[in-house]
Amino acid sequence: MAVQAQYVQEGDYIDYTPGSAVAAGDVVVQGDLVAVAKGDIAANKLGALAVGGVFDFAKNTGVAYTVGQILYWDDTNNVVTATATGNKQIGKVIRAAATTDTTVRIRLSQ
Repeated sequence: MAVQAQYVQEGDYIDYTPGSAVAAGDVVVQGDLVAVAKGDIAANKLGALAVGGVFDFAKNTGVAYTVGQILYWDDTNNVVTATATGNKQIGKVIRAAATTDTTVRIRLSQ
């Protein structure tokens, strides 16, 4: 019987070679996959993107989020949103964010 799957790595990070430079903390969207650059990655050089873990993501003020709420990445405005339509799911809130907060803590899970 042929091997159906072979272990490669733990999976919290994936290899990524960008066409243009990416700064540490930049959110990178590839299809339905949303990841965060672990460090600066020069154009056309191999680097790593986090696809697991906990991050503080930028959010708009005036909006509050509750623990457990699923949020999405708005790649046009570079902030999280509760609006699924036209955006990519990034994970769940693990620390509530008030309307005055500029970030929200999210555990990546897609």
